[in-house]
Parts: sequence; structure tokens; C-alpha cells
Amino acid sequence: MRIVLGADHAGFEMKQDLVSYVRGLGHEVLDVGTSSSNVPDDYPDFAEAVGAALRDGRAERGVLICGSGVGVSVAANRIPGIRAGICHDTYSAHQGVEHDDMNVLVLGSRIIGPELARELVRHFLAAKFSGEERHVRRLGKVKAIEAKFLSAK
Repeated sequence: MRIVLGADHAGFEMKQDLVSYVRGLGHEVLDVGTSSSNVPDDYPDFAEAVGAALRDGRAERGVLICGSGVGVSVAANRIPGIRAGICHDTYSAHQGVEHDDMNVLVLGSRIIGPELARELVRHFLAAKFSGEERHVRRLGKVKAIEAKFLSAK
């Protein structure tokens, strides 16, 4: 699977670790930055880069990291077709994919440590959308909300 990873300066170190980890799991990695923890930057830029990679078909899933996870989650969920969820437990990391077709895992580098981050990524990448009728129906409703507000501009 092709995985895109992005992080602001607060998530740089965790992203670097996860890039190696994801490659070690046998996935192709697209790293959209940042390239340093020493230069302040803006989390929406990396949320947009991850979302664009998914929308353009350059990746199938994404991982976003900032200090809390909140900022990149808010920004990523503004992009049509992106379903980003902050997960700091393994159940949410796989259930978000299985039930909600989550395509971006969001992590807070100041909230969790590297071992848990790796475990969350492993669960996220191993999960598959269930396709169960109730989940397809609910996802359809989410997409309808998105379409309604996109067309209301």
C-alpha cells in the first residue's frame, strides 16, 4: 500500500520514526514534510499535502502528526473525501477504518510516545473497511452532508 506521511515541526521526530517503520512493514512511503523540528511551520500546509496526495491517487492512506493532533485533524477534515481521525488507542485506529472508512490516521506527538504510535499505525494499516450495510449507509450519509455543504457555497 502507498502511505503518505506529513507532520509539522512538533511531529517531525515521530514522523521520521514512522517513515522507517511503515517502510519496514512493506509499504511504499510518500513523505510530504516537514523536514525539520527546528523551524516553526504551519500544520495546515501538511494536512493539505497529505489530503492532496490521497485525492490525487498518489497514496491510499495517510498519517498526520502535530503536537496534539487536533490542528491537523481539523484542517484535513476540511478537504473533500478526507476522513481523518485522531486515535490514541488501538481500537479506534482499526475501528475507524472498519466502520467509518477513515483514510487518515492523526496522532499527537505530545500526547503519545513512539511505541504506541507504531502500534496505532500498524492497526490502522492492517484494517479494512467492512462494507457492512450499516457502515455503507452511514458513510453515504457523511458523504451527503459533505456534498450538501460543498454545493451550498
